[in-house]
Amino acid sequence: MKKALSLVLTAALAASFVMSASAAEVIKIGGIGPVTGPAGIYGSSVKNAMEIAVDEVNAMGGDIQFELQFEDDTHDAEVSVNAYNTLKDWGMQILGGTVTTNPCIAVGSEAVADNMFLLTPSASSQDVIDTGDNIFQVCFTDPNQGLASADYISSQNLGTKIGVIYNSGDAYSTGILNTFLAKADELGLDVLEPQAFTDDNSTDLTTQVQACKDGGADLIFLPIYYTPASQILKAASDMDYEVKFFGVDGMDGILDVEGFDTSLAEGVMLLTPFVATATDDATVAFVEAYKEKTDGQIPNQFAADGYDVVMALYKACTEAGITADMSASDVCDALKEVFTSDSFSVDGLTGSGMTWDASGAVSKAPHGMVIENGEYQPMD
Repeated sequence: MKKALSLVLTAALAASFVMSASAAEVIKIGGIGPVTGPAGIYGSSVKNAMEIAVDEVNAMGGDIQFELQFEDDTHDAEVSVNAYNTLKDWGMQILGGTVTTNPCIAVGSEAVADNMFLLTPSASSQDVIDTGDNIFQVCFTDPNQGLASADYISSQNLGTKIGVIYNSGDAYSTGILNTFLAKADELGLDVLEPQAFTDDNSTDLTTQVQACKDGGADLIFLPIYYTPASQILKAASDMDYEVKFFGVDGMDGILDVEGFDTSLAEGVMLLTPFVATATDDATVAFVEAYKEKTDGQIPNQFAADGYDVVMALYKACTEAGITADMSASDVCDALKEVFTSDSFSVDGLTGSGMTWDASGAVSKAPHGMVIENGEYQPMD
């Protein structure tokens, strides 16, 4: 009996050792974003794509193996910080997030204090990377979006009088707006007084649309997220206002807004680094993998950014010689050195030859996209 008990205990200890060793052989990546709530399309897209990328990395069978845990923050800064602490308790060594700007600014302060490497897929405000030298972006910054939007509208002669509707309480929206206005002034664009709203009054934006109509705008620039954008398009339709709309990456997802008449989005233009209808091998393979995982859903730009986060981390971890037994702080120091080196670049879904400077900003070019027949199509 004692011998049998001894064998059981020995087997249990051996199994425990194997499980512990196995757990120690993976690098733990945390993810944070809105899987539920009004910005849920963003977070769920990033989560799905990061899971696809992690599975692909692990299937390679190399020295670098990842484990991903993704937390829902409902696009709320306080919830996001709580999610960050949950991931720290889990043993997170790298943070692939957060997905949206205001939560990322809040979490960024925590990551700086912990010297935790943070690579966000889509929190594009300059304020995000200004928080610390351990914070990097896969998405291009808000200032770049504002500049590129003004340049594109001007070079393509898309409008003679430009209206603007923005969220005055959101760092993402105001960051894009400020650089857009400066560049538009430099280019001589005729821009009406911008019309502001906040999250508290974003369900009825008729007043803002009416002001653009009364001002004679033939194009409205929307540096905002997709949910309020859907309200603006509906308001314009309700008042028989025929006007062009030009948005930024935050509007990618408008075709998936519950209850939204997607025919109202026909002709909407926006800047984005990814178009799911592209025919290159990498995009085709990713779209097929994403559709298989999500029962036929088409990936948006946020999904592509999430995929690129994992693949960029995989390449950087490989070049830095990261091992699973390293502390998060040591991992951070090694990744900062690699990401900012002159020799490091990544060919991703959202850009070829992506590089990063010491500020954490990525270098890649946006492309124009238009909604036609309920699909995103390249404008370039």
